[in-house]
Amino acid sequence: MIQTGKQPIKVAILDLYDGIENEGMRGFAEILDRYKKKNNLNLSCEVFDVRRKVEVPDTGFNIYISSGGPGNPIDSEGTEWEKKYFGLIDKLEDHNLSNSSQKKYGFFVCHSFQLMCRKYQLGDINMRRSASFGVLPIHKTDAAIDEPVFENLADPFYAVDSRLWQVVHPNEKRFTDLGMQLLAIEKERLHIDLPRAMMAIRFSDYFFATQFHPEADATGVKSLLLKEEKKKEVVSEHGLDKYNEMLECLEDADKITHTQNSMIPNFLDQAILSLQES
Repeated sequence: MIQTGKQPIKVAILDLYDGIENEGMRGFAEILDRYKKKNNLNLSCEVFDVRRKVEVPDTGFNIYISSGGPGNPIDSEGTEWEKKYFGLIDKLEDHNLSNSSQKKYGFFVCHSFQLMCRKYQLGDINMRRSASFGVLPIHKTDAAIDEPVFENLADPFYAVDSRLWQVVHPNEKRFTDLGMQLLAIEKERLHIDLPRAMMAIRFSDYFFATQFHPEADATGVKSLLLKEEKKKEVVSEHGLDKYNEMLECLEDADKITHTQNSMIPNFLDQAILSLQES
């Protein structure tokens, strides 16, 4: 149980959107604000514009949330911002391997997921034949049976998927050698002979990542789906019936609303309980 009180909890939000309009940053802020009020916590957040301004936090935060973002997750290799970004990850990992009782927790979403998979060489990164966008089922793997971040989520559960790039073909040897776990994959498409993308990975006791968007809410997704350009894109990929079904899903409290109210709060529970017990 989270203990209410005035112990300061510092959260760094790493903005990888490179200045483009998005719903993700609002989603993170609203989840953290609700969580802070619900648990009466002395929780503060600071946003870092990683790609556009090359801003990277130091290791003085308790929790790090790294966002999605546009573009090819391979093209940034060797850039100044990525060097600093991975430098931070290395420092956090070193800290977590030390004898310090207060570990550093990280949650990585979509573009950040893809960057981390490239860093650890966990699979192949390629461009999809067409962009995936909408409210889609996410299937758990056998390794997810006791995963606390998935607590209270069905199998499959529903989440917002929004990506042109993807990570596929998990490198099982790397997963085994590094002690990492593939916890979710995308839906099976029986009529299409294509690999299923990796959708959630536990990198360590402290680092968790999703290739979908657990921060997304019904209001933001509906506003995007109703835009004519996005409607054409979704109908082209999934068909008109699936598009209408996605709009209906947004009204279902057991789908993405439940995912938004569960996944990141579950992760925060794990992180903050660890902090309070140390």
